[in-house]
Amino acid sequence: MNKVPLAERIRPKKFEEYIGQEHLTGKEAPLKKLLDKGMVPSLIFWGPPGVGKTTLANLIADSCKRSFFSLSAINSGVKDIRDVIEKSTRQGLFGNGSPILFIDEIHRFSKSQQDSLLGAVEKGIITLIGATTENPSFEVISALLSRCQVYTLKALEKKDLKYLADHAIKTDVVLGKLKITVKEDQQLIVLSGGDARKLLNLLEMVCVHGEKDGRVSITDKLVMEIAQKHISAYDKLGEYHYDIISAFIKSIRGSDPDAAVYWLARMVEGGEDPKFIARRLIILAAEDIGLANPSALAIANSCFQAVEKIGWPESRIILSETAIYLANSAKSNSAYMAIEEALAEVGKSGDLPIPLHLRNAPTKLMKDLGYGKEYKYAHQFDQNFIDQQYLPDSIEKLTFYHPGENPKENQMKEFLKLRWNKYK
Repeated sequence: MNKVPLAERIRPKKFEEYIGQEHLTGKEAPLKKLLDKGMVPSLIFWGPPGVGKTTLANLIADSCKRSFFSLSAINSGVKDIRDVIEKSTRQGLFGNGSPILFIDEIHRFSKSQQDSLLGAVEKGIITLIGATTENPSFEVISALLSRCQVYTLKALEKKDLKYLADHAIKTDVVLGKLKITVKEDQQLIVLSGGDARKLLNLLEMVCVHGEKDGRVSITDKLVMEIAQKHISAYDKLGEYHYDIISAFIKSIRGSDPDAAVYWLARMVEGGEDPKFIARRLIILAAEDIGLANPSALAIANSCFQAVEKIGWPESRIILSETAIYLANSAKSNSAYMAIEEALAEVGKSGDLPIPLHLRNAPTKLMKDLGYGKEYKYAHQFDQNFIDQQYLPDSIEKLTFYHPGENPKENQMKEFLKLRWNKYK
Protein backbone atom coordinates (compact mmCIF):
# COMPACT_ATOMS: atom_id res chain seq x y z
CA MET A 1 0.00 0.00 0.00
CA ASN A 2 1.03 3.62 -0.61
CA LYS A 3 2.84 5.23 2.34
CA VAL A 4 0.75 8.40 1.93
CA PRO A 5 -2.48 7.87 3.97
CA LEU A 6 -5.75 7.57 2.07
CA ALA A 7 -7.12 10.73 3.72
CA GLU A 8 -4.19 12.69 2.28
CA ARG A 9 -4.33 11.05 -1.14
CA ILE A 10 -7.93 12.11 -1.76
CA ARG A 11 -7.80 15.50 -0.03
CA PRO A 12 -9.96 17.92 -2.10
CA LYS A 13 -8.08 20.22 -4.47
CA LYS A 14 -10.98 22.63 -5.12
CA PHE A 15 -14.08 23.90 -3.33
CA GLU A 16 -16.42 21.83 -5.51
CA GLU A 17 -14.90 18.66 -4.04
CA TYR A 18 -15.19 19.80 -0.41
CA ILE A 19 -17.71 17.79 1.63
CA GLY A 20 -19.81 19.15 4.51
CA GLN A 21 -19.82 22.55 6.23
CA GLU A 22 -22.40 24.00 3.83
CA HIS A 23 -23.10 26.71 6.43
CA LEU A 24 -19.60 28.04 5.63
CA THR A 25 -18.96 27.06 2.02
CA GLY A 26 -22.44 27.19 0.45
CA LYS A 27 -23.19 29.93 -2.09
CA GLU A 28 -24.97 32.16 0.45
CA ALA A 29 -22.70 31.30 3.40
CA PRO A 30 -20.91 34.25 5.04
CA LEU A 31 -17.41 32.83 4.61
CA LYS A 32 -17.98 31.97 0.94
CA LYS A 33 -19.30 35.48 0.26
CA LEU A 34 -16.12 36.98 1.74
CA LEU A 35 -13.94 34.69 -0.35
CA ASP A 36 -15.90 35.49 -3.52
CA LYS A 37 -15.07 39.15 -2.93
CA GLY A 38 -11.39 38.28 -2.52
CA MET A 39 -11.47 39.10 1.20
CA VAL A 40 -9.60 36.76 3.56
CA PRO A 41 -9.63 37.94 7.18
CA SER A 42 -7.69 36.15 9.90
CA LEU A 43 -9.76 33.15 10.95
CA ILE A 44 -10.08 30.54 13.67
CA PHE A 45 -11.72 27.26 12.64
CA TRP A 46 -13.18 25.50 15.69
CA GLY A 47 -14.51 21.97 15.39
CA PRO A 48 -13.91 18.28 16.14
CA PRO A 49 -11.13 16.31 14.44
CA GLY A 50 -11.42 15.23 10.82
CA VAL A 51 -14.09 17.69 9.65
CA GLY A 52 -12.02 19.61 7.08
CA LYS A 53 -10.30 22.47 8.93
CA THR A 54 -6.89 21.96 7.30
CA THR A 55 -8.43 21.27 3.90
CA LEU A 56 -10.53 24.44 4.08
CA ALA A 57 -7.44 26.52 4.92
CA ASN A 58 -5.60 25.07 1.91
CA LEU A 59 -8.55 25.72 -0.40
CA ILE A 60 -8.80 29.33 0.79
CA ALA A 61 -5.11 29.90 0.04
CA ASP A 62 -5.48 28.32 -3.41
CA SER A 63 -8.64 30.24 -4.29
CA CYS A 64 -7.09 33.62 -3.52
CA LYS A 65 -3.64 32.64 -4.85
CA ARG A 66 -1.85 33.50 -1.62
CA SER A 67 1.43 32.05 -0.38
CA PHE A 68 0.74 29.39 2.24
CA PHE A 69 2.79 28.52 5.31
CA SER A 70 1.77 25.75 7.68
CA LEU A 71 2.88 25.10 11.26
CA SER A 72 1.73 22.58 13.84
CA ALA A 73 1.54 23.91 17.39
CA ILE A 74 2.63 20.46 18.57
CA ASN A 75 6.19 20.79 17.27
CA SER A 76 6.65 24.49 16.41
CA GLY A 77 7.88 27.36 18.56
CA VAL A 78 8.42 31.12 18.55
CA LYS A 79 11.48 30.75 16.28
CA ASP A 80 9.38 29.02 13.61
CA ILE A 81 6.77 31.78 13.83
CA ARG A 82 9.42 34.49 13.47
CA ASP A 83 10.90 32.72 10.43
CA VAL A 84 7.48 32.70 8.73
CA ILE A 85 6.85 36.34 9.62
CA GLU A 86 10.25 37.31 8.18
CA LYS A 87 9.53 35.44 4.92
CA SER A 88 6.04 36.96 4.78
CA THR A 89 7.45 40.46 5.26
CA ARG A 90 9.80 39.96 2.30
CA GLN A 91 7.01 38.50 0.14
CA GLY A 92 4.68 41.34 1.09
CA LEU A 93 6.95 43.78 -0.74
CA PHE A 94 5.84 42.20 -4.01
CA GLY A 95 2.06 42.47 -3.42
CA ASN A 96 -0.64 39.82 -4.12
CA GLY A 97 -1.98 39.91 -0.59
CA SER A 98 -0.45 38.84 2.69
CA PRO A 99 0.67 35.20 2.94
CA ILE A 100 -1.55 32.83 4.89
CA LEU A 101 -0.09 31.18 7.98
CA PHE A 102 -2.05 28.09 8.97
CA ILE A 103 -1.50 26.86 12.54
CA ASP A 104 -2.96 23.48 13.38
CA GLU A 105 -3.84 22.78 17.03
CA ILE A 106 -3.37 26.50 17.82
CA HIS A 107 -4.80 25.91 21.32
CA ARG A 108 -1.54 24.11 22.15
CA PHE A 109 0.48 27.30 21.70
CA SER A 110 1.50 28.98 24.95
CA LYS A 111 0.57 32.60 25.70
CA SER A 112 4.04 33.81 24.66
CA GLN A 113 3.82 31.88 21.38
CA GLN A 114 0.41 33.39 20.63
CA ASP A 115 1.71 36.83 21.62
CA SER A 116 4.45 36.51 18.98
CA LEU A 117 1.75 36.44 16.28
CA LEU A 118 -0.05 39.62 17.33
CA GLY A 119 2.05 42.28 15.62
CA ALA A 120 2.17 40.49 12.26
CA VAL A 121 -1.57 39.81 12.29
CA GLU A 122 -2.41 43.37 13.30
CA LYS A 123 -0.17 44.92 10.61
CA GLY A 124 -1.44 42.53 7.93
CA ILE A 125 1.98 40.97 7.37
CA ILE A 126 0.30 37.58 7.63
CA THR A 127 -3.27 36.36 7.48
CA LEU A 128 -3.66 33.83 10.27
CA ILE A 129 -5.86 30.76 9.97
CA GLY A 130 -5.86 28.72 13.17
CA ALA A 131 -7.48 25.33 13.68
CA THR A 132 -8.57 24.10 17.09
CA THR A 133 -10.64 21.33 18.60
CA GLU A 134 -10.98 23.35 21.83
CA ASN A 135 -13.19 26.33 22.58
CA PRO A 136 -11.09 29.31 21.42
CA SER A 137 -12.60 31.46 24.16
CA PHE A 138 -10.60 29.39 26.64
CA GLU A 139 -7.51 28.53 24.61
CA VAL A 140 -6.73 31.56 22.41
CA ILE A 141 -5.60 34.80 24.07
CA SER A 142 -8.20 37.55 23.89
CA ALA A 143 -5.94 39.99 21.98
CA LEU A 144 -5.43 37.46 19.18
CA LEU A 145 -9.04 36.26 19.28
CA SER A 146 -10.30 39.83 18.81
CA ARG A 147 -8.32 40.05 15.55
CA CYS A 148 -9.83 36.86 14.12
CA GLN A 149 -13.25 35.74 12.99
CA VAL A 150 -14.26 32.44 14.56
CA TYR A 151 -16.14 29.88 12.47
CA THR A 152 -17.49 26.62 13.88
CA LEU A 153 -17.21 23.41 11.86
CA LYS A 154 -19.57 20.50 12.55
CA ALA A 155 -19.06 16.74 12.68
CA LEU A 156 -19.81 15.23 9.28
CA GLU A 157 -23.25 13.72 8.75
CA LYS A 158 -23.94 10.11 7.78
CA LYS A 159 -24.60 11.02 4.13
CA ASP A 160 -21.27 12.87 3.94
CA LEU A 161 -19.36 9.92 5.37
CA LYS A 162 -21.06 7.46 3.01
CA TYR A 163 -20.18 9.69 0.07
CA LEU A 164 -16.55 9.95 1.18
CA ALA A 165 -16.15 6.19 1.53
CA ASP A 166 -17.73 5.59 -1.88
CA HIS A 167 -15.67 8.37 -3.45
CA ALA A 168 -12.44 6.92 -2.02
CA ILE A 169 -13.21 3.43 -3.31
CA LYS A 170 -13.99 4.74 -6.81
CA THR A 171 -11.25 7.34 -7.25
CA ASP A 172 -8.22 6.46 -5.12
CA VAL A 173 -5.28 5.15 -7.17
CA VAL A 174 -4.51 2.42 -4.63
CA LEU A 175 -7.99 1.24 -3.67
CA GLY A 176 -8.94 1.39 -7.34
CA LYS A 177 -6.67 -1.59 -7.97
CA LEU A 178 -8.82 -3.77 -5.70
CA LYS A 179 -12.28 -5.18 -6.33
CA ILE A 180 -14.10 -3.77 -3.28
CA THR A 181 -17.67 -4.67 -2.43
CA VAL A 182 -19.40 -2.84 0.42
CA LYS A 183 -22.04 -5.19 1.83
CA GLU A 184 -22.42 -3.33 5.13
CA ASP A 185 -21.08 0.08 6.18
CA GLN A 186 -22.78 0.77 9.50
CA GLN A 187 -19.69 0.09 11.62
CA LEU A 188 -17.49 2.18 9.33
CA ILE A 189 -19.87 5.10 9.90
CA VAL A 190 -20.36 4.49 13.63
CA LEU A 191 -16.67 4.05 14.43
CA SER A 192 -15.76 7.18 12.48
CA GLY A 193 -17.86 9.36 14.80
CA GLY A 194 -18.28 12.08 12.15
CA ASP A 195 -14.51 12.22 11.56
CA ALA A 196 -13.55 11.90 7.88
CA ARG A 197 -9.91 11.11 8.63
CA LYS A 198 -10.88 8.32 11.01
CA LEU A 199 -13.33 6.93 8.45
CA LEU A 200 -10.75 6.87 5.66
CA ASN A 201 -7.99 5.45 7.88
CA LEU A 202 -10.32 2.67 8.97
CA LEU A 203 -11.48 2.01 5.39
CA GLU A 204 -7.86 1.71 4.25
CA MET A 205 -7.02 -0.57 7.17
CA VAL A 206 -9.97 -2.84 6.35
CA CYS A 207 -8.92 -3.01 2.70
CA VAL A 208 -5.29 -3.81 3.60
CA HIS A 209 -6.07 -6.53 6.13
CA GLY A 210 -9.27 -7.85 4.57
CA GLU A 211 -7.95 -8.23 1.02
CA LYS A 212 -7.86 -11.74 -0.48
CA ASP A 213 -6.74 -12.32 -4.07
CA GLY A 214 -7.33 -8.67 -4.93
CA ARG A 215 -10.87 -8.66 -3.52
CA VAL A 216 -12.34 -7.09 -0.40
CA SER A 217 -15.86 -7.70 0.89
CA ILE A 218 -16.59 -5.09 3.55
CA THR A 219 -19.02 -6.19 6.28
CA ASP A 220 -19.69 -4.86 9.77
CA LYS A 221 -18.13 -8.03 11.23
CA LEU A 222 -14.91 -7.55 9.24
CA VAL A 223 -14.70 -3.88 10.22
CA MET A 224 -15.09 -4.68 13.94
CA GLU A 225 -12.55 -7.51 13.82
CA ILE A 226 -9.91 -5.38 12.13
CA ALA A 227 -10.64 -2.30 14.25
CA GLN A 228 -10.23 -4.28 17.49
CA LYS A 229 -6.96 -5.83 16.33
CA HIS A 230 -5.25 -2.83 14.83
CA ILE A 231 -6.55 0.37 16.42
CA SER A 232 -3.98 1.61 18.92
CA ALA A 233 -4.59 2.57 22.50
CA TYR A 234 -5.17 6.10 23.68
CA ASP A 235 -3.17 8.81 21.96
CA LYS A 236 -3.83 12.41 23.04
CA LEU A 237 -2.77 13.72 19.65
CA GLY A 238 -4.62 11.06 17.68
CA GLU A 239 -8.14 10.31 16.62
CA TYR A 240 -9.33 8.46 19.75
CA HIS A 241 -8.87 11.51 21.99
CA TYR A 242 -12.61 12.21 22.01
CA ASP A 243 -13.65 8.56 22.31
CA ILE A 244 -11.81 8.20 25.65
CA ILE A 245 -13.18 11.42 27.13
CA SER A 246 -16.66 10.34 25.98
CA ALA A 247 -16.30 7.00 27.79
CA PHE A 248 -15.05 8.85 30.88
CA ILE A 249 -17.98 11.28 30.98
CA LYS A 250 -20.58 8.57 30.29
CA SER A 251 -19.16 6.44 33.10
CA ILE A 252 -19.56 9.30 35.58
CA ARG A 253 -23.04 10.06 34.26
CA GLY A 254 -23.85 6.38 34.76
CA SER A 255 -22.60 6.53 38.40
CA ASP A 256 -19.76 4.02 37.89
CA PRO A 257 -16.68 5.32 39.78
CA ASP A 258 -14.55 2.30 38.81
CA ALA A 259 -15.05 2.87 35.08
CA ALA A 260 -14.52 6.62 35.57
CA VAL A 261 -11.14 6.05 37.26
CA TYR A 262 -10.12 3.51 34.60
CA TRP A 263 -10.76 5.92 31.71
CA LEU A 264 -9.07 8.67 33.71
CA ALA A 265 -6.01 6.41 34.08
CA ARG A 266 -5.98 5.89 30.30
CA MET A 267 -5.87 9.65 29.81
CA VAL A 268 -3.23 10.16 32.50
CA GLU A 269 -1.06 7.46 30.93
CA GLY A 270 -1.53 9.08 27.51
CA GLY A 271 -0.40 12.46 28.82
CA GLU A 272 -3.70 14.27 28.23
CA ASP A 273 -3.88 17.93 29.25
CA PRO A 274 -5.32 17.89 32.81
CA LYS A 275 -7.18 21.16 32.14
CA PHE A 276 -9.01 19.50 29.25
CA ILE A 277 -10.26 16.77 31.60
CA ALA A 278 -11.15 19.26 34.35
CA ARG A 279 -13.16 21.44 31.96
CA ARG A 280 -15.24 18.42 30.95
CA LEU A 281 -15.91 17.70 34.62
CA ILE A 282 -17.24 21.24 35.12
CA ILE A 283 -19.63 20.81 32.20
CA LEU A 284 -20.74 17.41 33.50
CA ALA A 285 -21.35 18.78 37.00
CA ALA A 286 -23.79 21.35 35.58
CA GLU A 287 -25.37 19.18 32.88
CA ASP A 288 -25.71 15.78 34.55
CA ILE A 289 -25.72 16.49 38.30
CA GLY A 290 -27.05 20.01 38.40
CA LEU A 291 -29.59 20.80 41.07
CA ALA A 292 -29.53 17.29 42.53
CA ASN A 293 -26.27 18.39 44.15
CA PRO A 294 -25.36 22.05 43.48
CA SER A 295 -22.07 21.57 45.38
CA ALA A 296 -20.82 19.38 42.53
CA LEU A 297 -20.30 22.41 40.28
CA ALA A 298 -18.26 24.20 42.95
CA ILE A 299 -16.12 21.10 43.51
CA ALA A 300 -15.54 20.63 39.77
CA ASN A 301 -14.58 24.28 39.41
CA SER A 302 -12.17 23.98 42.34
CA CYS A 303 -10.70 20.92 40.64
CA PHE A 304 -10.00 22.97 37.49
CA GLN A 305 -8.34 25.75 39.50
CA ALA A 306 -6.20 23.21 41.37
CA VAL A 307 -4.96 21.28 38.32
CA GLU A 308 -4.22 24.59 36.57
CA LYS A 309 -1.75 25.35 39.38
CA ILE A 310 -0.41 21.83 39.93
CA GLY A 311 -0.07 20.02 36.58
CA TRP A 312 1.06 16.43 36.14
CA PRO A 313 1.65 14.08 37.89
CA GLU A 314 -0.06 15.29 41.09
CA SER A 315 -3.19 16.45 39.25
CA ARG A 316 -4.12 12.79 38.77
CA ILE A 317 -5.10 12.67 42.46
CA ILE A 318 -7.27 15.79 42.28
CA LEU A 319 -8.99 14.55 39.13
CA SER A 320 -9.52 11.11 40.65
CA GLU A 321 -11.12 12.58 43.77
CA THR A 322 -13.41 14.78 41.70
CA ALA A 323 -14.37 12.04 39.25
CA ILE A 324 -15.25 9.63 42.08
CA TYR A 325 -17.27 12.30 43.89
CA LEU A 326 -19.23 13.19 40.76
CA ALA A 327 -19.84 9.53 39.89
CA ASN A 328 -21.24 8.92 43.38
CA SER A 329 -23.43 12.02 43.34
CA ALA A 330 -27.18 12.08 42.68
CA LYS A 331 -27.91 12.96 39.06
CA SER A 332 -30.28 15.44 37.40
CA ASN A 333 -30.28 17.09 33.98
CA SER A 334 -33.22 19.39 34.82
CA ALA A 335 -31.16 22.61 34.54
CA TYR A 336 -29.80 21.51 31.15
CA MET A 337 -33.26 20.56 29.88
CA ALA A 338 -34.76 23.83 31.21
CA ILE A 339 -32.45 26.04 29.17
CA GLU A 340 -32.84 23.77 26.10
CA GLU A 341 -36.65 24.06 26.30
CA ALA A 342 -36.46 27.81 26.86
CA LEU A 343 -34.14 28.23 23.86
CA ALA A 344 -36.52 26.17 21.73
CA GLU A 345 -39.39 28.42 22.78
CA VAL A 346 -37.41 31.58 22.00
CA GLY A 347 -36.56 30.13 18.59
CA LYS A 348 -40.24 29.40 17.97
CA SER A 349 -41.93 32.50 19.37
CA GLY A 350 -39.19 35.10 18.86
CA ASP A 351 -38.86 38.34 20.84
CA LEU A 352 -42.14 38.42 22.73
CA PRO A 353 -43.02 41.76 24.39
CA ILE A 354 -41.91 42.18 27.99
CA PRO A 355 -44.87 42.75 30.37
CA LEU A 356 -45.07 46.47 31.24
CA HIS A 357 -44.81 45.91 34.98
CA LEU A 358 -41.40 44.21 34.53
CA ARG A 359 -39.88 46.95 32.38
CA ASN A 360 -37.30 49.41 33.62
CA ALA A 361 -38.56 52.98 34.02
CA PRO A 362 -35.58 55.38 34.34
CA THR A 363 -37.40 58.33 32.71
CA LYS A 364 -40.68 60.18 33.35
CA LEU A 365 -41.94 59.31 29.85
CA MET A 366 -41.45 55.63 30.53
CA LYS A 367 -43.29 55.94 33.84
CA ASP A 368 -46.12 57.77 32.11
CA LEU A 369 -46.33 54.89 29.62
CA GLY A 370 -46.86 52.48 32.50
CA TYR A 371 -43.40 50.95 32.65
CA GLY A 372 -42.99 49.24 36.03
CA LYS A 373 -46.32 50.62 37.31
CA GLU A 374 -47.97 47.40 38.53
CA TYR A 375 -44.77 45.69 39.67
CA LYS A 376 -44.95 44.22 43.18
CA TYR A 377 -41.72 44.05 45.18
CA ALA A 378 -41.54 40.46 46.49
CA HIS A 379 -39.71 41.37 49.69
CA GLN A 380 -42.67 43.46 50.88
CA PHE A 381 -44.86 40.36 51.10
CA ASP A 382 -45.16 37.34 53.36
CA GLN A 383 -42.35 34.79 52.78
CA ASN A 384 -40.88 37.21 50.19
CA PHE A 385 -43.36 36.06 47.57
CA ILE A 386 -46.28 37.53 45.64
CA ASP A 387 -48.11 35.81 42.78
CA GLN A 388 -47.59 37.94 39.69
CA GLN A 389 -46.81 37.34 36.02
CA TYR A 390 -43.15 37.18 34.95
CA LEU A 391 -43.38 35.55 31.51
CA PRO A 392 -44.75 37.25 28.36
CA ASP A 393 -48.56 37.06 28.03
CA SER A 394 -48.72 34.37 25.35
CA ILE A 395 -46.53 31.88 27.25
CA GLU A 396 -47.29 32.77 30.87
CA LYS A 397 -48.46 29.24 31.72
CA LEU A 398 -45.45 27.42 30.27
CA THR A 399 -42.95 25.57 32.47
CA PHE A 400 -39.36 25.01 31.40
CA TYR A 401 -37.95 23.71 34.67
CA HIS A 402 -39.16 20.23 35.60
CA PRO A 403 -37.63 19.14 38.94
CA GLY A 404 -35.81 15.82 38.89
CA GLU A 405 -36.54 12.91 41.20
CA ASN A 406 -33.94 13.37 43.94
CA PRO A 407 -34.00 14.70 47.53
CA LYS A 408 -32.76 18.20 46.71
CA GLU A 409 -35.18 18.77 43.85
CA ASN A 410 -38.05 17.15 45.70
CA GLN A 411 -37.68 20.04 48.16
CA MET A 412 -37.65 22.49 45.26
CA LYS A 413 -40.75 20.85 43.84
CA GLU A 414 -42.62 21.39 47.12
CA PHE A 415 -41.39 24.98 47.25
CA LEU A 416 -42.78 25.63 43.75
CA LYS A 417 -46.08 23.83 44.41
CA LEU A 418 -46.76 26.13 47.37
CA ARG A 419 -46.32 29.20 45.16
CA TRP A 420 -47.37 28.43 41.60
CA ASN A 421 -50.56 26.69 40.41
CA LYS A 422 -48.85 25.46 37.26
CA TYR A 423 -46.57 23.24 39.36
CA LYS A 424 -49.42 21.59 41.30
